[in-house]
Amino acid sequence: MNTFSIFLVLITIVCFLLIVVIMVQNPKGGGLSSTLGGSTQMGGVQKTTDFLDKSTWTLATILIALILLSSLSFTGTLNDSDSKIIDNTQTAAPVAPVTPVQDAPAAE
Repeated sequence: MNTFSIFLVLITIVCFLLIVVIMVQNPKGGGLSSTLGGSTQMGGVQKTTDFLDKSTWTLATILIALILLSSLSFTGTLNDSDSKIIDNTQTAAPVAPVTPVQDAPAAE
């Protein structure tokens, strides 16, 4: 397993976690925090909202870093020697180089 495949798996896991964290949140302040009860509890509504907000930003930062690192580790499997067009032109009969015809200067 090469490094690009490892980055691809990590990116997939982080994307899944980010989707879960975003789906738990409610844009109007409800979501998971409203089901936990009042703010008098230890780790109540405000703590849950802060945790979800921080985890969203952390996962987004990790995702961007993984994408940038994966682009650095990508070596590309298809290069010029793997091209079918280049293979076809190399197997064709060699063509003799064409020498340009030089015009003779006009006689006066």
